[in-house]
Amino acid sequence: MLGNITKMKAKLSSPVEYQLPVDDALLEMNSGIGSKIKLAYQGEINCVSCGRKTSKSYAQGHCYPCFISLAECDMCIMKPETCHFDAGTCREPEWAQNHCMQPHYVYLANSSGLKVGITRGSQIPTRWIDQGASQALPIFKVATRLQSGLLEVALKSHVSDRTDWRKMLKGIPEPQDLETLRDELVESCAQTVDELQQQFGESNIEFLPKESIVEIEYPVSEYPEKVKSLNLDKTPEIEGTLLGIKGQYIILDSGVLNIRKYSGYKLAVDLN
Repeated sequence: MLGNITKMKAKLSSPVEYQLPVDDALLEMNSGIGSKIKLAYQGEINCVSCGRKTSKSYAQGHCYPCFISLAECDMCIMKPETCHFDAGTCREPEWAQNHCMQPHYVYLANSSGLKVGITRGSQIPTRWIDQGASQALPIFKVATRLQSGLLEVALKSHVSDRTDWRKMLKGIPEPQDLETLRDELVESCAQTVDELQQQFGESNIEFLPKESIVEIEYPVSEYPEKVKSLNLDKTPEIEGTLLGIKGQYIILDSGVLNIRKYSGYKLAVDLN
């Protein structure tokens, strides 16, 4: 199969079902676990936004003109508490209305350990799967991305907002009592939560005490003892036995490859 790839599509199942987009086709990945896989970079990258050829990829698949012009590549996507729309400096206000001025969730997840994160409602459970979380629990529903960022800033003073991807790829983390941890965390940040509810309205900063923990299982036959990262820019042809998939990583007996990092790359993919 030959074409430009993008990040794997994932469906919550037991285990998660993965498909790799190659141009307009979808390659079923789960059925290939235990088989040989070969990925050969063809020396061509096409921007995931405009389609033009680019010699270098920015922000997971964008050409430089799109990288410096699109709101989806702005720093406030990584740091939503600095929202450009709120400041009146957004590069694409219409895009922001459809992506940032929409309901978001603040959640706890267990990937390489306990972490706090945010996501649009439409990205549940995709966001959790992409991060390789084995457990996830929504704890707040808010009206905008800015509000989720302000909440996350308060919560991450007590809980990390990062995933150790190497640790995540070494195995299944110890189960966590996310409901108890949620209650302890919210109590620790009660003053900030109250201030945000007063600022934006209680209906816009909604605590979710009745949500259930989502358990996520990944299609992995064997985890690596030592995580070796593979790089298509340095090694254009990568091959090995596909041992599993977790997050946006494929796990081979020769190392691990972050598929999302190579969005827009033209590859020849052979899985049999």
